[in-house]
Parts: sequence; C-alpha cells; structure tokens
Amino acid sequence: MATPNGHLRIASVNVNGIRAAYKRGMADWLAGRDVDILCLQEVRAPDAVVHEFLGDDWHVLHAEAEAKGRAGVAVATRKASLAPTATRIGIGDDYFAGSGRWVEADYTVAGADGALHNLTVVSAYVHSGEVDTPKQVDKYRFLDTMVERLPRLAEGASNALVVGDLNVGHKTLDIKNWKGNVKRAGFLPEERAYFDRFFGAEIGWKDVARELAGDVDGPYTWWSWRGQAFDNDTGWRIDYHMATPALAARAVQSVVDRAGSYDARFSDHAPLVVDYQF
Repeated sequence: MATPNGHLRIASVNVNGIRAAYKRGMADWLAGRDVDILCLQEVRAPDAVVHEFLGDDWHVLHAEAEAKGRAGVAVATRKASLAPTATRIGIGDDYFAGSGRWVEADYTVAGADGALHNLTVVSAYVHSGEVDTPKQVDKYRFLDTMVERLPRLAEGASNALVVGDLNVGHKTLDIKNWKGNVKRAGFLPEERAYFDRFFGAEIGWKDVARELAGDVDGPYTWWSWRGQAFDNDTGWRIDYHMATPALAARAVQSVVDRAGSYDARFSDHAPLVVDYQF
C-alpha cells in the first residue's frame, strides 16, 4: 500500500516481445530502475512466460491476446510495496475482448503525510492502423471507446492514469519528420483530433510528459530498427502517460530511458518513466 515518502515511480514500455526484450537486456534495465509500477505493451507471450520473466517479486495483471504472438498488455507492481485492490481486463467493448490491448488496476497509495489516495493505472496498446484498411477502422473504434472510458475512469478515481503505446503523435513536436507522415497512420489529422479531445476541454486529461518537457522536439520514445533512425534521433513520441489533472499535478519528473547506443536497445521503444509524489 505504501511507498517511501509517498514517492511512486511508474514506467511504461512497449517491449516488442518480452522474450526478445529480456534476451537483449531488459532485466538489467529493470533491476537498476527502482520501478514501483511497470506497464508493458506488445508482450506477445503466454501468461506463464510473463510471470516467469518478472519473477515472484511482482503482482502481475496480464491480458494475453487470443492471436498468438500479437499484442498483450500488463501491469505489474512490486509485492513489497504495492498490491492491487481490484483489476479489470478489457476496455468495455466486447469487440476488443481477447485483443490484449487494455488492462486496469486499482491501488491505495499512502502519501508522505500518511493520507491514503486511490489510484487507477491502465496499460494500453492502441492499434498501429493502416490507412484505408480494416486495421484503421479498428483503430478508430478503439479510440472512440477511449473517449467513452476516460471520463468514467476519472469518476472512479481522481488519480487515474493511462499509459502505453497509443500509436499517435499528437503534435508536430512529436515526430521528427512530421511533414513526411501527414498521410500515414500515426499522424493522420483524424487520429490527432482524438488527442485534442483527450487533452482538451471536453475530456480534460493531461499529457504528463509533454507538460513536464515543454515545447521541445520529442522527447521521442520510438525509433525504427531500420536505417539510421535511432542514431539520427529520427523518432516518434507515441508512448504516453495520460493523467487526470489531480494526478498530473503530482508528477515531478519524466524521463525517456533512451539507450546509449543502437546495439544497447532492448526494444524499438524506450521506457517512459515518470515519478509522482503523493
């Protein structure tokens, strides 16, 4: 229930397959990062494998995708500090049942002053989409469902958080080569309009990493494996911490754990790590 001095570190990372990520050194990153809540996307493994990699020190909520080797999301917390009080799998639309794209966990967090706070954390993996295909139709349906779900989450807990690979760059600052991507899935005006709603007056959530970073390029969280994208920092900021205003006000630091070199990466995404003070 409690963390020292009300400090809570929440990390989100698309692992691009947990087996591959651990083979490339994810365990070393996690061992040295002091993460309280770990949110994973694109796990792409059976439940037993996820538990095997994380080990017995973690409470693990994992939504395995029915399609073998696809999607999969998880929320894990260290047993020594935090246990979920309730968990839910799925975003609320039966069409996405079994898709492995949305899990929710509730916690009670003790603040530095001893006060108790409710916290809901979601790990989400939005479809990558593809223009003029059924994949894009599914992406819009999922984003429509998020429009409905976010206000309900905020009603249930003033401290609510949706993290993950949301597969949309909201602003031109979020993509290095945005001019070359305005007609591609991930930066379509129709997709970005959803994020205007998420972070605008209608829904009123906050883009934590952007608010802490200010109006700067990135910091990017995804780079293609191909070419010189990583070395040239030709990236996309498509991984988010989306928080209710009350929780966003508690955010004190946001860091993208960008690997020091191309060959040191354990995924094509870098972890997005945010510290919250309760």
